[in-house]
Amino acid sequence: MTTRKLKHLDSILKELNSFIVAFSGGLDSTFLLHRARSLKLKDIKGVTIKTPYIPEQEIEEALRFAVERNIPHEIVEMPIPEEIISNPDNRCYLCKRILFTMLADYARKNGYKYVTDGTNADDVYEYRPGLKALRELGIRSPLMEAGLTKDDVRQISHNEGIKIWDKPANACLLTRLPHNVKVEEVTLKMVEQAESMLMEKGCPGVRVRVHGTLARIECLPGFMEKIIKNPGKEQIIENLKKIGFRYITLDLEGYKRNDPDKVII
Repeated sequence: MTTRKLKHLDSILKELNSFIVAFSGGLDSTFLLHRARSLKLKDIKGVTIKTPYIPEQEIEEALRFAVERNIPHEIVEMPIPEEIISNPDNRCYLCKRILFTMLADYARKNGYKYVTDGTNADDVYEYRPGLKALRELGIRSPLMEAGLTKDDVRQISHNEGIKIWDKPANACLLTRLPHNVKVEEVTLKMVEQAESMLMEKGCPGVRVRVHGTLARIECLPGFMEKIIKNPGKEQIIENLKKIGFRYITLDLEGYKRNDPDKVII
């Protein structure tokens, strides 16, 4: 089954032939760019948009992968768009619309026929309001079109030696803030530092939601106990307070992927 899907993906990529990949540094776009490169398609390029609400680690991983695989790649910087500075309810739609309009302009100016992204077949069944913007702009999603699920992408990536094959899914830092609250770059940096510290302490896929000076930590299943029983728990608390949080809480529900209620409370 996976072999058939992979062949379908290859045929789609060969048909597109000339395109840029919206390269976030996450697994899906990494795999898509890798697969296009493995087919020896010459008219392709990874383009990464760097904004204050994308974790720096994601940008660094994208750059490192492109360099290691000798894949044409460019980083385009963009400030926080005025349309989403208040983190409105339709933030994801607006953000995707702005980012992919920029990518479409980039593709046109640089002679590429299409813009592609790493949306996979599972994404259409999850809470992803930004997909509407992609459809409106005519963005192609080859993984989804080929029927490749997240598990398929992980399996093939592992088989083909992609180091981040088991990387947890991530989302932009705006999802850590309540809706209708002004976005401050200093707050985004606090979130990024806090999550990086917790991941270094052995908690992958952690989320730190911000409510004023309160940090609400969401863990993947099985990792909540790791924080509670961690001999270095006091050090974690101290580090979070040094970052700028006054109160530290642990969300007993844990992290629920694509749960809209978890990102607007």
